[in-house]
Amino acid sequence: MRILSTDVYGGPNRYAHFPCILHLVDLEDLEQWPTVKLGEAFIDGLVKAVPGLADHGCSYGEAGGFLRRMREGEGTWLGHVFEHLVLEVQQLAGHDVSFGKTRTAKQPGQYNVVFEIQDKDVGLEASRLALRLIHSLLPDPLKGKYADREFNFERERDWFIRYTQKRELGPSTGSLVRAAEQRSIPWLRLNDQSLVQLGHGKFQRRIQATITSETRHIAVELSCDKEMAHKIFEDLGLPVPRQMTASSEREALRAAERIGYPVVVKPYNGNHGRGVCIDLKTPEEVARGYEVASKISRTVVVETFLKGFDHRMLVVNGELVAAAKRVPGHVIGDGSHSIRELIDLVNSDPRRGIGHEKVLTKIQLDHQVDDLLAKKGYTLDTVLPEGETFYLRSTANLSTGGTAIDVTDIVHPDNRAMAIRAAKAIGLDVCGVDFLCEDISQSYQTAGGGICEINAAPGFRMHVSPAEGKPRDVGGAVMDMLFPPGAPSRIPIACITGTNGKTTTSRMLAHILKMAGHTVGLTSTDGVYIDGKLTVKGDMTGPIAASMVLRDPTVDAAVLETARGGLLKRGMAVRECDVACVLNVQSDHLGLRGIDTLDELAEVKRTVVEIATDTAVLNADDPRVLRMAAYTRARNVCYVTMNPRHPLVQQHIRAGGRAVVLEQGMNGHMIALYDRGSHLPLMWTHLIPATIEGRAMHNVQNAMFAAALAYGLKISRENIEHGLRTFTTSFFQAPGRLNVFDEHPFKVIMDYAHNAHGVHAMTGLTDQLLVAGQRIVVMAAPGDRRDEDIVELAKAAAGHYDIYICKRDDNTRGRRGDEVPALIKQTLIERGVAPGQVEIIEDEQQAITSALKRARPGDLLVVFADNVPRSWKQIIYFKPELTTPPEKPNLSSAPAAAIGSLGSFEEYNESAEVEIRQDERGVYIVADEASD
Repeated sequence: MRILSTDVYGGPNRYAHFPCILHLVDLEDLEQWPTVKLGEAFIDGLVKAVPGLADHGCSYGEAGGFLRRMREGEGTWLGHVFEHLVLEVQQLAGHDVSFGKTRTAKQPGQYNVVFEIQDKDVGLEASRLALRLIHSLLPDPLKGKYADREFNFERERDWFIRYTQKRELGPSTGSLVRAAEQRSIPWLRLNDQSLVQLGHGKFQRRIQATITSETRHIAVELSCDKEMAHKIFEDLGLPVPRQMTASSEREALRAAERIGYPVVVKPYNGNHGRGVCIDLKTPEEVARGYEVASKISRTVVVETFLKGFDHRMLVVNGELVAAAKRVPGHVIGDGSHSIRELIDLVNSDPRRGIGHEKVLTKIQLDHQVDDLLAKKGYTLDTVLPEGETFYLRSTANLSTGGTAIDVTDIVHPDNRAMAIRAAKAIGLDVCGVDFLCEDISQSYQTAGGGICEINAAPGFRMHVSPAEGKPRDVGGAVMDMLFPPGAPSRIPIACITGTNGKTTTSRMLAHILKMAGHTVGLTSTDGVYIDGKLTVKGDMTGPIAASMVLRDPTVDAAVLETARGGLLKRGMAVRECDVACVLNVQSDHLGLRGIDTLDELAEVKRTVVEIATDTAVLNADDPRVLRMAAYTRARNVCYVTMNPRHPLVQQHIRAGGRAVVLEQGMNGHMIALYDRGSHLPLMWTHLIPATIEGRAMHNVQNAMFAAALAYGLKISRENIEHGLRTFTTSFFQAPGRLNVFDEHPFKVIMDYAHNAHGVHAMTGLTDQLLVAGQRIVVMAAPGDRRDEDIVELAKAAAGHYDIYICKRDDNTRGRRGDEVPALIKQTLIERGVAPGQVEIIEDEQQAITSALKRARPGDLLVVFADNVPRSWKQIIYFKPELTTPPEKPNLSSAPAAAIGSLGSFEEYNESAEVEIRQDERGVYIVADEASD
């Protein structure tokens, strides 16, 4: 049994709307061994190792259901067992995951196993551990190649739990992230530690632990400078102990003598209570304290020892939001157990862990314990009398084993005001004030007390999970500071997918948004664009590119072209988007990554509309896309149709629904918007430059999708029209998408069409163009497409051109160099193209050069390019030879639609006199006045 392939989904995917891992698992010879055949020893071994499996309901929907599946009938197969085991292993490490699914794959003995994760690396380690556990429990005759004699599940389990805990967000950062999620504020983890982005684009804020992007650097520096902070408090009349600094043992002893015993010795810039020694009453103790503190900081602080309990007062944005009394780690005698045994009993509390992994920290034996034992004349083997409390730490930090008791509700108003003044004096937005006093409910002005320290990046664990008292939502207070009620945290996001037209539609929408005043982040097959400037080149249509846009602090709108490959490999980068669009589902990329049918491809592309919240834009003319309306939770469904008599769209409009419809008018085609019963004419298609005067119907449709998406993003009709009227298919605005070059004696059109649907759209356009000479095409197909897809591409081109030059892409994707062009040539000839009209030139550059050289004035050259930038340079820098002027167009072989914008001959009266003329303005029709 082995894992053949792995896909990690960081966001919504075809299986679920949360992070998952998909393994393709091959059971190999274990396909013949379901659980009943493996025997009770195998099942019992699984339950003994991972007892939580007994609670899995599986298809029975009740505890114990999975064990029944394993024991009844033939049992179940190991792919299914693997799924449940991976989930439960993650549960052992504290990850609350429950979703899993196992389905047979295309090959016998292979299974697609998908399971929920919270962390990618933890999920991958869990699957490795689960697989090794299954192998270790196999009956001896089957172990063979799977045997791992060094495998010890208990040891590996403990390592896995520690590994998981190291990757967890700390308790403080975790509480902030949970508060963000409760307020629907999106977040991105920026590293393996505690750096987190809250919000998207220009609305983002950042946190690192409890330092925020609003925390001032000078305030942090002041809080770390204990001497300066002390002086500021003293100058303001705030209660502080006497204090001096020392850089040697001699200076520390002199400071203690001047201040007066007892004293505290602590590092100048320490934290978490490390290196702090309190209640030092003799020069010897001060010398020992200096030795400990100087290991952490060259300079140490010597200050008056204040009696009382250590209170942490948390101030956020000028308000006291929590206060906790911290009690040092201690044991209480019972008259029978030694101090060592009592420490073990305290550490056995399941709430205690290593470091910050749990709400409490285990007590460690170190020099502080030794010093405190020596002061009392005890050892670790001393048995304390019943009821005697022995403190194992001189400080009450939770990180050294202390406990916290919430006292927020009893803080005296004077103490509350004192803590707020201290935080404001330093300038911290999130501040921990350490205040020593006997009773926090009594005013410091009468009962005494003093500020012993002020902290930037204070820990939240004691407030979120106190050992006693009420937990406080301190993370919520920070979120309300960073994102006050009503303040935005999200930018508008549009997700666009489909087989053809994604890039053009995405670029159109980005242009509309830019013209409306937005700074747009665009991901596309060409790269990542920020405000119209290319920042990263390449096919950037997956979640990594989307994250780049969402992390950019200048972006206030995101347009995410979302391709099939990214959806299948990594899922989506966002949990939800404002508007989403599926343009079409056509035959392309089939036979790759387990997607063999159009219905399966539609299921993958459907993900984008499943996560749309405001508007799902769907192609009503594509039945598979039309059916996606049943799967969206968006508030609005907007249908796009080229058929004004579409029955479902008509019914949708009558019900007050939204639609964008192409309507025939006296002046051509009109794009019309319907919404809530209103009919809103948008613009004539011939006014959109990208449609080449309305002839490029595929770009008419793309413009309709862009308009629908922009309307869903609350862009005004005026801005939508302005955006479409200023968007062209120039190489600058839309590289590889209907780029026209007219500066040669012949016309060149370059396009990235690489499937039958795309080629058909291009032939539909070029058939309408008046061509005085020949029609030449340079074409290819990607090598990883099925033979039948390449055949369909060739069929789409057959009969529309006079000369066919068949080439290959630079990357043949596993095929021989001449295999694809040969298949195209064969298909063209089978479809009636004369063999003399078809030529194979494998190399793309040579093929384009040959086509450019043979083109004559008045010809039309169509190039279906693979390397778009290189091909465009070839075209524009080509120097044509001077030749004779073009002849009049051969209209007898031209399609009727090519007569021009006046329409076909059939639209004229049969008796009308029509003349075809050509001059420096081009080729056009002239009719007499009677027929005009």
